[in-house]
Amino acid sequence: MDKRTAALLAAFGASLIYAINHTVAKGVMPTYIKPFGFILLRVVGAAILFWLASIWAPKQKIKKSDWPRIIACAIFGMVINMLMFFKGLQLSTPINSSVMITVSPILVFILSAILIKEKITFLRTLGILLGFSGALGLILFGAELRQDAPNIPLGNTLFIINAASYALYLVLVKPLTAKYHSITLMKWFFLIGVVINFPLTISEFNEVQWTSLPLDVIWVMVFVVIGTTFFTYLLNVFALRTLKASTIGAFIYLQPLLAISFAMAMGADSLSVVKVLSALLVFLGVYLVTRSPKNKNLG
Repeated sequence: MDKRTAALLAAFGASLIYAINHTVAKGVMPTYIKPFGFILLRVVGAAILFWLASIWAPKQKIKKSDWPRIIACAIFGMVINMLMFFKGLQLSTPINSSVMITVSPILVFILSAILIKEKITFLRTLGILLGFSGALGLILFGAELRQDAPNIPLGNTLFIINAASYALYLVLVKPLTAKYHSITLMKWFFLIGVVINFPLTISEFNEVQWTSLPLDVIWVMVFVVIGTTFFTYLLNVFALRTLKASTIGAFIYLQPLLAISFAMAMGADSLSVVKVLSALLVFLGVYLVTRSPKNKNLG
């Protein structure tokens, strides 16, 4: 398997885990754990896992000049991004969350062109627009009414902030992936994330009745820490070593499709002509953005 194929599979794997997370994480909030409490659990759990994993990773020292970017990545990727998404998920719906974040690839595309001078091509632009159109179709014609979504407009606004923060994280982290091992980056990102998140999240974390949690809720928490946090961030940073930031961003368009597919598998959704057409637009958009260019330097 070549590096590009492995990177694309890693990006797809991260999107699949995120898609499942939209539904399973929503199911335990705020009954068993509030969103900010969940974030502290995520960052502490992931920090422990990455520092343990670093025992077997290459030993690297961070250059002094890279620390401002390291701290910025932690703020946008492990603090603002996570807090806004989980709070938005409590207030809105899983389908809304999976589609609202599709503004992220457009932001990644724009920021990449401005900050790290990624080449803008007609096919990439067309792919972004097609993918966005498909994702928009999924939300406009797949509306969901839920009693556990108390403030959908505010929740959707938080999803947009989440998407912007994640887009900036992808662009900021790209240059670092060429210098440092994925584990090295993640262990520092999440340690800084723990320090910054702690005062904001400790009160909700302390409200959790840990001794009375049902087993299925515990499994969801384990999935969010190990799958949605440890593996997804590791997979995306691995993919960024080979792919452009805008290419990774385009995989976010798969999340509405995967999220609805998961909901269908659980018996909570059904197919329609609009959903099929929207899905085809999503696939076409991702293909155009991720296709290997003739000039490998344009990746």
